[in-house]
Amino acid sequence: MKHLQHPLNDVDRRKPVVAAAFAESWRFGVVGQFGERLRQVFSDPRHGQILALSVLVLLGAWAFSFEMPLWRPATAVCVALAVQALGAWVTGLRFDWRSPVISSLSLTLLLRSDGPELVALAAVIAIGSKFILRFDGRHFFNPTALGIVAIVLIFDGAWVSPGQWGATGFAAVAAAGAGLAVTYGARRLEVPLAFLAFWAALSFGRALWFGDPLAIPMHQLSSGALVVFAFFMISDPMTAPWNLAARLFWVGAVAAVGFALQTTWIVTAGPIFGLVAMAPLVPVLNRLFPAPAMRWRPAPEQSNQKGDPTCAPS
Repeated sequence: MKHLQHPLNDVDRRKPVVAAAFAESWRFGVVGQFGERLRQVFSDPRHGQILALSVLVLLGAWAFSFEMPLWRPATAVCVALAVQALGAWVTGLRFDWRSPVISSLSLTLLLRSDGPELVALAAVIAIGSKFILRFDGRHFFNPTALGIVAIVLIFDGAWVSPGQWGATGFAAVAAAGAGLAVTYGARRLEVPLAFLAFWAALSFGRALWFGDPLAIPMHQLSSGALVVFAFFMISDPMTAPWNLAARLFWVGAVAAVGFALQTTWIVTAGPIFGLVAMAPLVPVLNRLFPAPAMRWRPAPEQSNQKGDPTCAPS
């Protein structure tokens, strides 16, 4: 009997080794595949942008106490996807769901209206403009900005409410953190940082000129809407100049026009109006200062050489 116990003991001793080897292979196999898949997904910065905007919409509805009825994001997303599909079918271009989702989520965060019909119309204008207002095979208006400006100018029942983010600055920090990660992935970090620097210089310069307390520009810079604009709208690589120097000049022009509109003509959405006003300057700067065209995914096999109408944020 003693002799018969040895094989059993050997098997028992081998069980933990086999189990450990199996667990190790499973960990490196499954987890490694998941990590590689995750890396592939987020190699396109638009996926990170969609995630960040979705989180901000949810935080706005439940944490920041925005007025966020369900019909607003549902209407914006559905209409934007429908217009994108129609435009892709008419023009023969590939349908890409990412651009309309980004535009519709941005509309959800910034635009307020009395009913879903104005949100739907804003989404139609935003996505439709990418297929209609084009130069050299590319759109140059930021879709979300154009949709917001058009609806706010035409209808009294639509507006932009920067004050919804509150004065604590917590929402601004959340928006900045999410936007920072997205724009870093898109290698466009200089655009939002330059815009915020220009805006801060103008705000503090005006306060010092008029002798206002510095708490006023500090309060203005804590606006979550301003940070969302900087990281999710003006940073769009599809609607900004390609040359770095031209791009920084254009960012300064957007900040100057938007600041003038907001402080002189009391336009609450000054940066958004400034972005739309300076959009026609983009094709001119691209002609005067040629540079490689900007794309979300620079690899040639992943880009549409005819001019991809997809855009963010838009």
